[in-house]
Amino acid sequence: MTRVAIAFATLVAAAVMALPAAAITDGELDGDGHPAVVLILMEVDGAPAFRCSGTLIKATYVLTAGHCAGAPGEFSGMRVFTESDVQAGVGSTNNYPFAGPNSVEAVRWAAHPLYPTAPFFVHDVGMIELASPVSLPAEQYGTLPTTNELDALKPRRSTTFTSVGYGLQKSFPTATAYKNSKLKTRYVAHPHLIQINGGLVRDYSLLLSNNANTGGTCFGDSGGPNFLGDSMKVAAVTSFGLNSTCGGTGGVFRIDRPDVLDFINDFMDS
Repeated sequence: MTRVAIAFATLVAAAVMALPAAAITDGELDGDGHPAVVLILMEVDGAPAFRCSGTLIKATYVLTAGHCAGAPGEFSGMRVFTESDVQAGVGSTNNYPFAGPNSVEAVRWAAHPLYPTAPFFVHDVGMIELASPVSLPAEQYGTLPTTNELDALKPRRSTTFTSVGYGLQKSFPTATAYKNSKLKTRYVAHPHLIQINGGLVRDYSLLLSNNANTGGTCFGDSGGPNFLGDSMKVAAVTSFGLNSTCGGTGGVFRIDRPDVLDFINDFMDS
């Protein structure tokens, strides 16, 4: 089984461990709010297998989670869907989950080079290169933070993020139920910072709120952006949850660390 498959298969039993995260809970429809956020479809042995979210940071480059890009050879193919409501286009406009209108094939993808050496959430950042550009106004692409920029943030209700992604608006009892769910629409929520630089998240992640008041992330949002405040700066990508009900808090992987920024820029320069 792949690392992604193993994580989903252990979902029910793993009530107190980090699990790959997936979709916005208690959020609202994003509509045209964040067109740079796309749905990623990953194939295993040539067949559609998993989905994630990601952010266009340039016309042909998508920033996502490491477990959405995978260890070398984990995924046989990949494409992104650009509609805000991919589900509405199934059977009509996009040929989901296969190639077609409103999708772009990936030609190259990679996780952080240290991703295979530790639990997935330790180096949970990935990049995808597309075969053709997705053209947007310059201000609508995601941008990167500066080195260690998030260290200045304080855990409080006023330190907010804009979390965007596709997938579930509720948790599912089993991995199979999640995989077969018919929810593939872009949603947005506004969680606040709970923990930084220590505790569970150490120095590589953030812990954000996940409740009915602020919304949060769940299964299907993995790799989606957590923009700093109302900006287009991708402070972190959605990474993990702590339980199978998508409640309480959500873990997001920081983009501002030097090795992470080096990986992203090296991928785009290669």
